[in-house]
Amino acid sequence: MKRRHKVACLQTSLISLSLISSYLIPNSAIVAAPPRTPDKIVKCDILVVGGGLSGVATAYEGLLAGRRVCLTEITDWLGGQISSQGTSALDERPTQSQRQFYSRGYLELRNRIQRKYGKLNPGDCWVSDSCFLPRDAHTVMVELLKDAERRGKGKLEWFPNTVIKDLEISQGKLINSAIAIQHQPVKGSPPLNTFTLSQTIDDAYRYSNSSRFTKNIIRLVPQQTKGNSPKWYIVDASETGEIIALADVPYRLGIDARSFLEPSSSSAKNDPYCTQGFTYTFAMEATKEAQPQKMPPYYLQYSPYFSYELPRLADFGLVFTYRRIWSPTKGEPFNFNGVRFSAPTPGDISMQNWTWGNDYRPGTAKDNLVYTRQQLQGTGQLKPGGWMGGLRTESLRKAEEKAFSYYYWLVAGTTDSQLGEGVKRPQTNNRFLAGLDSPMGTAHGLSKYPYMREGRRIIGRPSWGQPTGFTIWEVDISRRNYNDEYYRKTLPADMYRQLRATLAGLEATSVISGQVSPDKAMRRTRSTIFPDAVGIGHYAIDFHPCMEKSPPEAPGNRERPGERRGAGQAYPFQIALRAMIPQKINNLIVGGKSIATSHIAAAAYRVHSFEWSAGAAAGTVAAFSLKNEVAPYQLVDDLPKSEPQLQALKRLLEKNGNPTAFPDTSIFNQNWEDWR
Repeated sequence: MKRRHKVACLQTSLISLSLISSYLIPNSAIVAAPPRTPDKIVKCDILVVGGGLSGVATAYEGLLAGRRVCLTEITDWLGGQISSQGTSALDERPTQSQRQFYSRGYLELRNRIQRKYGKLNPGDCWVSDSCFLPRDAHTVMVELLKDAERRGKGKLEWFPNTVIKDLEISQGKLINSAIAIQHQPVKGSPPLNTFTLSQTIDDAYRYSNSSRFTKNIIRLVPQQTKGNSPKWYIVDASETGEIIALADVPYRLGIDARSFLEPSSSSAKNDPYCTQGFTYTFAMEATKEAQPQKMPPYYLQYSPYFSYELPRLADFGLVFTYRRIWSPTKGEPFNFNGVRFSAPTPGDISMQNWTWGNDYRPGTAKDNLVYTRQQLQGTGQLKPGGWMGGLRTESLRKAEEKAFSYYYWLVAGTTDSQLGEGVKRPQTNNRFLAGLDSPMGTAHGLSKYPYMREGRRIIGRPSWGQPTGFTIWEVDISRRNYNDEYYRKTLPADMYRQLRATLAGLEATSVISGQVSPDKAMRRTRSTIFPDAVGIGHYAIDFHPCMEKSPPEAPGNRERPGERRGAGQAYPFQIALRAMIPQKINNLIVGGKSIATSHIAAAAYRVHSFEWSAGAAAGTVAAFSLKNEVAPYQLVDDLPKSEPQLQALKRLLEKNGNPTAFPDTSIFNQNWEDWR
């Protein structure tokens, strides 16, 4: 595509003319120019941003469809939750695991783990059917994509240690190109993964070389164009919704205001600062002999926070084996408060991910991790060339300190913030695992990237029944008993009536008109069935709430009151295509945790198999749209009328082994109480 240069004439409130220049291309797209000519131009059919489970699943399906897939990832490992984030314990429900009712790629992942170790659960953990080493998960992901590339005759362009810095958007509707920065260590400097993320993330987003990194600038462009329009799709599979922020499409953060759709919300108004806690995981090994344990210099700052949390969890062996990821020797059977596990033995390796431990749970404008749109504007990150990842580096640093401190508390601490004195005892027969050959693959021993439970969530396009933008809400999935007195007393009468009508199905009109009392209306006992379902998931609505005050580790601090009210069991649920289509940009698809869910629904739509299912849908939708020359929004814009191309897409997903509904799903099947 030919370009001619000109100085951007935009209001100085939007662009600093002293810092950037712009390209004017034939379709009037404007993008910040990098400080030097890109080192490489790479063509893609599908650009996937983020190499976590959703990103790998997107690439997997794109490659099997014969497409050229470009995949960027800020770390050097594929797999996200199960590798670079260290949470290599698959969160699953018997609903799916007992029936093996998963996307084809997720089933292949489980099969490859079993083949690698000779068993699905080499850690003999009790939280999951499968706990394993994060470093092995990356290897499995690489092999999975190589096989998909070979079988589908697609082409994978894989860019580790790479971030997206700028987007070229034409007429506010199409992403024409993206500028990426890939970093490598300066010759003679320490290797990658020597420093923590907080020490390197700002450098990773700068164009200029530094004392640590040399940078390659890569321009990612469509493989084909039609006229002046690009024929490619960009999938935001990042952990925090980076591309939706950079493209500035409408999204939510944190708590949604209480409504008949989100009746368990802890707030009467939106609160973007209270997202779920994030966690730097680490690995520790049980040893035969006691080990020297060195107190971190900042330990006393964080020690008032740590706790076993509940009396039924107050046992070191229980906590250690909860997410044990390697166990070469079977320990003696043990039972603590009804939980049965094999006792730790020397050589066992445990991965730690504990709410009142290494979770970091900021909840105010002073310390929130994921910047709001207003904060991004204030820091200049929405200006061309200004994007720096959209995260508060100081909160990353403090979360790292807290994780190191939690290890010390586990092995040497004697206090407990929730249970009091006399509960916690030292456990010095353990060592912290660090080194580039350690399970986390880092010299410092923490995960390469924190485990993110919640980031930015798009607001879908106005849709049938949701004129302000499509969202999957609490009431679409929760098993909660809304007859509870709390809802009758807390919700205004009109809101309570709307809630009951929403749950009443065929009686909805009678409830709204007053012909049937809200308390007497029969409620459906299943999740909402979406006509545009493109994937499935099932997990409890599981909260790691933000803390009430800043800093989160302050003595006596408590969780945000009411945040756990929405927690509890959920019905098996579906992933609606409308939840993956953002407003404004027509060739952007959203996968992973950034789909259009509410704060409460997101607490269930965040685990491993869901991420894969959403990614499988994103890859299939992108390939289908390219082949059939139809934009994703055009597949759903006539709902609830029949959409023939949508039905063709759903048939393709099912044919490929990517389920869009659980067995016996039907609008006539109102009772799913047997789905436990």
